[in-house]
Amino acid sequence: MPHDPAQVYQPEADTYLLLDAAKKEVKPYDRVLEIGTGSGIISRELALVSDVVATDINPHAVLCASCSGVTVVQSDLFAGIRSTFSLILFNPPYLPTQPEERIDDWLEYALDGGDTGRVVIERFASEVGRVLAPGGRILLLISSLTGLTEVNDLLSGHGYFSKTVMQQELEDEMLYVLKIVKNP
Repeated sequence: MPHDPAQVYQPEADTYLLLDAAKKEVKPYDRVLEIGTGSGIISRELALVSDVVATDINPHAVLCASCSGVTVVQSDLFAGIRSTFSLILFNPPYLPTQPEERIDDWLEYALDGGDTGRVVIERFASEVGRVLAPGGRILLLISSLTGLTEVNDLLSGHGYFSKTVMQQELEDEMLYVLKIVKNP
């Protein structure tokens, strides 16, 4: 199947903010997992420094990232991932979306965060511990539309400590990159 670029989330301000944070965080010895790679730009950049595996649920994104040299697996979050990683990155679908706003295509998976904007983030928080190596770190990008306090509380409820390491103001929202570690 040829990939349809219109069905792949193209890099925007959130992508570049997470990329900047990841470039500051990644170490040569890291095993990196990027969930929801989209175009693959972050994984491609980090692969210059470290060992990187990416996933995306969207087959168009998998083909797009693969064509740019990224090692990518079609997967819903961590499904099928069996090893552990010292650095996990995720720019989740974080837009609060009502049923009548859904567009019912592959791009929807990159945008639709459910009615709170946190539906996929909640799944991520409950499952990430299975693939996070001891002492590992997570970089998660969220929006003020998603609720910074609510996301921090959600992560805390799953045994994680989070802090904002980067932020950027846009016209109608604030973007945050959270660095997350397991509570000791």
